[in-house]
Formats: sequence, structure tokens, C-alpha cells
Amino acid sequence: MTTQPPAFQFDNTYARELPGFYVEWQGASVPDPKLVLLNTPLAGELGLEPTALSAAEMAAVFAGSASPEGASPLAQVYAGHQFGGFSPQLGDGRALLIGEVIDQEGHRRDIQLKGSGRTPFSRGGDGKAVIGPVLREYILGEAMHALGVPTTRALAAVTTGEMIQREGLKPGAVLTRVASSHLRVGTFQFFAARSDTDKVRQLADYAIARHDPDLADADDRHLRFLARVVDRQAQLVSKWMLIGFVHGVMNTDNTTISGETIDYGPCAFLDGYDPAAVFSSIDHGGRYAFGRQPTIMQWNLARLAEALLPLFDPADLDRAVELATQELNKFPDLYRSAWLNGMSKKLGLTDVQDEDVTLFEDLLGAMAASGADYTLVFRRLSNAVSGNTAPLFDLFEDKAGISAWVIRWEQRRSSEGRPAEEISRGMNRVNPIYIPRNHKVEEALDASEAGDYHLVEELLDVLKDPYEERAGLEAYGTPAPQDFGPYQTFCGT
Repeated sequence: MTTQPPAFQFDNTYARELPGFYVEWQGASVPDPKLVLLNTPLAGELGLEPTALSAAEMAAVFAGSASPEGASPLAQVYAGHQFGGFSPQLGDGRALLIGEVIDQEGHRRDIQLKGSGRTPFSRGGDGKAVIGPVLREYILGEAMHALGVPTTRALAAVTTGEMIQREGLKPGAVLTRVASSHLRVGTFQFFAARSDTDKVRQLADYAIARHDPDLADADDRHLRFLARVVDRQAQLVSKWMLIGFVHGVMNTDNTTISGETIDYGPCAFLDGYDPAAVFSSIDHGGRYAFGRQPTIMQWNLARLAEALLPLFDPADLDRAVELATQELNKFPDLYRSAWLNGMSKKLGLTDVQDEDVTLFEDLLGAMAASGADYTLVFRRLSNAVSGNTAPLFDLFEDKAGISAWVIRWEQRRSSEGRPAEEISRGMNRVNPIYIPRNHKVEEALDASEAGDYHLVEELLDVLKDPYEERAGLEAYGTPAPQDFGPYQTFCGT
């Protein structure tokens, strides 16, 4: 007689190796969990066996009401700078890490529930989530993955059968989130704020073993670990900037050690290009505006460096500061190099020359002056390669200005001597036609509150292939109608 394998093949190193870094906890019971979405391809990547559970059992597990075999549900503790102010204790106030699995490529992945009820870190909140924010994170995470941006991903979304008080009563829901880890800058800050150097070291060595195992035996592993995180985050933010993504809440507790995008609360994509764009309802000072994201990320990394300082040179704090500063000062060049290389590809160039910086910045200046749609400008530039400039010019108020820029761009391209068709194809491989347009996201989320998920499913299907233009999907590749109005997002608890 054969035995059905467990749905999850857990190997929970965080629970096993880091006592004192979390609180063991169970999700709240919910009256009527229902599975809304299951990311079947991701489940396959994770080696999960969904057939080991009935539909009802699966819904209960993804709601947090039941723990699958091998799970070690826990709420992680961390601190964080939130909009510049330090909170010495935050932690998973509505989330539970239920365990870790090794995926089909041998990578360790966290499985976490978000919205599964109160924990000791809830700070007065109810620990719940509602369907709109849960599906927003599902949509945005999967879109970012398809765009090639490192990100947490959604494995499942369930409704709970509850109505949760937000601005009115909203259907309760829980997201199952997958990440390389949920280690954050704020995790290190929590123990550093308590001058617990032993735990900072223990956490750093755990992070190195998990994310940078080649550094494990190096005497200067902690400094080199900082350098790795600096590089990963420089690459990440460059990708955000290249696709017009505004994170909206770049607190240090939302800055991962893995270099993955985490927490899709008040996020949005640009329509009209504006470096000062802010969508979050609570970011009154524009701290996390689109154009400030590289600066803020370097600031966040400086907070990580501060937490790690005693590990760099315990006997000489001044030297430790000097070593950390050297690594932090590499961020602008790492970011700039990644951004310039990405921008050159978006404009159909094979390399970056000194004069290209002005070419790139002048295009962005023209876009800002007209409020030209960020995504469509780059997509229509691929048509302009073959001389079809009218669709591009339609996006700009200053036709003469953009025409003069196109002439400069043509001269730069011609210096490389490549065929127009080859250039256009290459541009379309890096400039998406489909992004999570804010008005389409809101349209889908509004329908979901009434229990209608077909627009969410349709949007996910469109976004899984963002570069290939398809007939019948024109509404997903155009900006919001004028009556959509100024867009505002919320933290989404």
C-alpha cells in the first residue's frame, strides 16, 4: 500500500536555527475558506503536491486555519525605519511563515501567509487582510516576475467567509506569498537596536549561508555580504526605474536581503512620466517618489551597514565605519551602470557611450514636459526605427522637440550599423506593451469585491506575456481614460 506524499516537503531552517528571532504562532480560524486563485505553475516549481489535499483542506491551509504536515508556523520579529522614523519593534503583525521548501532548481523558498490573523506583533491591528489588497499583491507580483524583476510571488489567494471592517465592510482574504527569504534590513535593525551583537552575527551568518554561501568561510564575510546586498538592491532599483514602477513604501522593513521586491501596498506604475510621482495616500512629503527611489535605497542600505558595523572590525569602530562607507559609496555607480545599460537596450543600442547619457536624459525631459506615457513612448520608439514616427509624436505636445531628439537618436543608432528590423525586435523584447495599468487593476479589484474574479484572471493572463502584442487586448495597452482622475493608493491592510 502506497502512502500519499505530503503536499509540502518542508525543511524549516529559520525555525530550527534561529530561536529567539520569532514567535511560534497559529493562524486564526475562519468560517468558510474558499480558494480563489492557485498559481499552478509556481506550485509546480516548488514541487508541491496539491492533489495531496482536498479543495477544502487546501483552502484551510492557505487561510491559515490548518497547518500542513511539516509546517512550523511562526511570526518573525523585525524593526524598521518607516518614512524615516525608527520603530524598534515591528514584526509580522498579520503574517505567518509556515515553512520553507526546496524548489525544483534546488533553491530554498519561504512560504508565508499574509492576513492570517493577529500575532504578538499586531500592534493593535486585527491581523486580517481583505480581498482587494490580496489580489493587488497577487497581480503586481506576477506582473513583476513576467517583466524580469526579482520579486516575491503569489502562490494562492483565498477568501475567508468573513467581512472585515476597513472603509466599510470588505470580504476577508489571505495571500500565500513565496520568497527567497523574508529577511529584511529591519530584521538586523531589531537586534542591533538592542546591542545584541551575537544575534546580529548569528543572523548575518544565517543570511550568508542562505543567500551567499560562497562567502561562508571568508574572514571578511560580513563586509562582503554587505557588498552583495548593495549590489542586489542597486540592480533591483534600476529595474524598477526602467519599467516605471513606484514602490510607494520603501521602509527598511520592506527592503529585502535577497534583492527581491516585497510588499505591494501603495505601489503603482507610471502613466505619464513624472519623476516626482507619488501615489501613496500617506506619503505627503514625497519621500518615496519615483525619482527618489535610488537615493532612498542607498539610505536604507546605510541602515543595514550600521547594524552590521560591530562585525566588520570589533576592535576599531572607526575602521569599521570606513569599510562600510566604501561599500555604500559604490551604490550610485552600480545603480547608474545598471540603469544606463538597461536604457541603452530600451533604445536599441548595443553599448553605452559617454554622449548617450545626455541622449537618455533629454528624452526623459521631453517626456516629463509633455506627461508622455512612459510605457508607450518606449514601445512606439521601436516603430520609429523604421520611420513610423507618427504614433510616437502623438504622445508629445512639443512635436518639434521630440522630432529633433529622434534625429539625434537615429544618428546614434546608425553609428552601430545594425538593420532596423533587428533593432526593433530587440527593443520589443525589453519594452513591454502590457503592464499592470492602474485603471485596469482597479477595475479588476472592484469586481473582485463583489465576488467576480474573471477580470483578475483575464488581467493575469495578459500580464504573463508582457512583450508580445496580441490582437483584442488593445484596452490593456493604453493609458487610463481622462476621467480616471489622479490615482491614489493605500497601504492595504
